[in-house]
Amino acid sequence: METLNLRQHVLDYIKNADHRFIKLVNALAETYEEDERETIERYNAEIDAGIDEIERGDFYTQAEMEKMSKKW
Repeated sequence: METLNLRQHVLDYIKNADHRFIKLVNALAETYEEDERETIERYNAEIDAGIDEIERGDFYTQAEMEKMSKKW
């Protein structure tokens, strides 16, 4: 379904929905927004942590990884 058709379908559904369903949709929308923010924050934190590890020298070289992978 195209986005516009899907949006209209959902809106039509909500127009006839009871209070419980509307509360569920609202909670889903709020959770979706929160997840997106957390994902961006988590993404940036993981990048910062990776940079810190590299600066500390906490990483493996290609040669070390090849040697380790032979033991798998």
